[in-house]
Amino acid sequence: MRIPMSGGKESERLAKNITVRQALARSGLIPLEARVLLAHVLTKDRAWLAAHTEAALNVDDARSFEALARRRRDGVPIAYLTGRREFYGLDLEITPEVLIPRPESEILVDFALARVSEEQAARLLDLGSVSGAVALAIAHLRPSARVIGVDVSLSAVALARRNAARLGIANIEFIESNWFDRVPPIAFELIAANPPYVADSDPHLAQGDLRFEPALALKGGLDGLDSIRRIVADANGHLKSGGWLAIEHGHDQAGIVQDLLRRVGFGEIETRRDLAGILRTTWGELP
Repeated sequence: MRIPMSGGKESERLAKNITVRQALARSGLIPLEARVLLAHVLTKDRAWLAAHTEAALNVDDARSFEALARRRRDGVPIAYLTGRREFYGLDLEITPEVLIPRPESEILVDFALARVSEEQAARLLDLGSVSGAVALAIAHLRPSARVIGVDVSLSAVALARRNAARLGIANIEFIESNWFDRVPPIAFELIAANPPYVADSDPHLAQGDLRFEPALALKGGLDGLDSIRRIVADANGHLKSGGWLAIEHGHDQAGIVQDLLRRVGFGEIETRRDLAGILRTTWGELP
């Protein structure tokens, strides 16, 4: 049974009488998603929901929750419904104009933190920043470093800047650029890249959350490697000797990325698996 959405005394009576427990049960969602959305509507946390299962929802909150639950049942990603996503401990604003940060991208952050100490005044570049997730996580945990985040989308750059300002992370800047085109002439110690890497005809683009995410941030050409090839080809001119390039890529692209790095002179090449066991991120060192 759903909460009635039409007007009238009966609709209002039911909405007034519904409790947290009933709203969650009637949402048609898996419990975790239902709790996330209801907590968002009520501006409470999930611990509050657990402790107040018999609390009554007012009419507006009941209707707002049902509207969000319906959109989620239609497939709209949770992050777009709440406008928020947690990444590496940071609470990020997310909009439908940008790609939703994934847990597998935290490998890029782990990689950077392992090679740059807290006291090191290193220069780091994040290509394909989108909401700023990777760049902000690195800058937050390496306050002596200077981080530049790059994205070709103006709306993504604006969002990343808002996230930096709200989180109070000052050792970072975001610029609009098509990969290296407008990057300052700086020799970086490390470049992290999360480019589009899905083949244009990949059937997964019509499934799940990908249906709602911007194609610009997903499609990487006929084989998904257009942007990766360009980044690898141009990275040498933006790295210090001994600098590192790390690239997130598709599940079947590790061998090709390794070969691309090897061809332009990178060494110490390694690929890391994500939590699902997929070969997800490859890096190499410029001798």
